[in-house]
Amino acid sequence: MARPEKEAQVAEVYKKFTESQAVVLTDFRGLTVQEVTELRKQLREAGVEMRVVKNTLTRLAAQKAEIEGLDVYLEGPTALAFGYEDPVAPAKILAEFAKKHKKMELKGGILEGKVIDEETVKALADLPTKEVLLGQLAGVLQAPIRNLVNVLSAPMRKTVYALEAIRKKQAGEA
Repeated sequence: MARPEKEAQVAEVYKKFTESQAVVLTDFRGLTVQEVTELRKQLREAGVEMRVVKNTLTRLAAQKAEIEGLDVYLEGPTALAFGYEDPVAPAKILAEFAKKHKKMELKGGILEGKVIDEETVKALADLPTKEVLLGQLAGVLQAPIRNLVNVLSAPMRKTVYALEAIRKKQAGEA
């Protein structure tokens, strides 16, 4: 590969490092073409881009992006999965795929500019999706309001119950 092509690839990977919320590094040796195609399809559907880049070019892009400690994970063939919208998506998809296909290994990753190890990537994969977390947050925010409405409506409810009891008592005596 000519030097200008390498420089262009380094610039492209640098741009992806700076734009992505999370990057997961994997070793994909032993996967068939069909399995890699299936994996790429799953990643694409989730808005995740997967690229195979030479380790030396990845090192140069990481240095340019001021990401330290990535060199440890750049041994052997390495695929980079860039998550732009949801930082959990690449970890979740790749961890699930690695469970089904034992030949694939998670190496590590980058989360918001910081290098993370394989265990942290797996922990990230165990987090609920963004939609589930937003739903849980909405429930938590709604609970105090719901409780306040119940407290404020209790005296009125008790008054209605008392009036109903009086009405039944008078209807029974008449």
